[in-house]
Amino acid sequence: MTGAQRPTLEAVARRAGVSRATVSRVVNGSTTVAEPIQEAVRQAVAELGYVPNLAARTLVTQRTDSIALVMPEEATRVFSDDQVFPGIIRGAAQELEAADKQLVLMLAGSPAGHERVERYTTGRHVDGVLFASLHGADPLPARLAALGIPVVCSGRPLDGADVPYVDVDQVGGVTRAVRHLIDSGRRRIATIAGPQDMVAGIERLTGYRDTVTAAGLPEMIAVGDFTRESGAAAMRQLLAAHPDLDAVFAASDLMAHAAMRTLREAGRRVPEDVAVIGFDDIETAAYTDPPLTTVRQPIVELGRQGTRLLLRLAAGEAVEPALILPTELIIRDSA
Repeated sequence: MTGAQRPTLEAVARRAGVSRATVSRVVNGSTTVAEPIQEAVRQAVAELGYVPNLAARTLVTQRTDSIALVMPEEATRVFSDDQVFPGIIRGAAQELEAADKQLVLMLAGSPAGHERVERYTTGRHVDGVLFASLHGADPLPARLAALGIPVVCSGRPLDGADVPYVDVDQVGGVTRAVRHLIDSGRRRIATIAGPQDMVAGIERLTGYRDTVTAAGLPEMIAVGDFTRESGAAAMRQLLAAHPDLDAVFAASDLMAHAAMRTLREAGRRVPEDVAVIGFDDIETAAYTDPPLTTVRQPIVELGRQGTRLLLRLAAGEAVEPALILPTELIIRDSA
């Protein structure tokens, strides 16, 4: 069908025998129109093949039916094989598909990307914004919320911004992991911590420190950035500083994978000489050699619950300020 032949709202109104305003209300989802009239309009829409003008619909309803998922990361990190970011994206997409809404994925791994996200979201091109993988005291979530844009964070904001968030029990998960190592007889327990500009990195280190201190054990710490490369470098650093270590808690599965390989290259057996535990329970954790003991976080559910919270907020509902999801220690052969 050419543009000239495209059916109009008026044509639908004539076919249904109602006013143009009534058709507009039905097409835009109003529930104030009687069901028999709604059915007549829907039938006319189907018979004529009418497609709403989305730009005009947005002007009328002040809704775009789309949500932005903003990740302040480079594309190479988001689309790597770590399976954390893709899991959050999948959870958000599933929840939005069920709500018949569109996902807009925006990466902001540079100052220019940050500015682009701010321009786009303040231009009201989306009905709300879900932030994931925040670094530092990022002011953007609070700034958008102050402008009346619905905002939810996946992970507690570091700056204490008054923005609803969904997170996992980071400290509790690490505490269970380190206690498992202690209960297994390990006494020289090191950690490869995550980045200290992220709540996940900070809280996982807190869980480690609190648990070894309570047990009267020494702290042995190296810091990575959740990647394999940083995990290998941190493991080499720990072996040089503490050659007698007998266990390692790594704050991500990728760093744990790299730690096991580095230990093997150094002639250390896992778990006989050094036990290793990770965090995330990505798909490959069960297929490492040996299979990795890890703290499972519900990655897809993080995306789903954050999106669900945001949709409620965008609909004008009151929402809880924080939702904390449980973690679970998955014991395999590495510890």
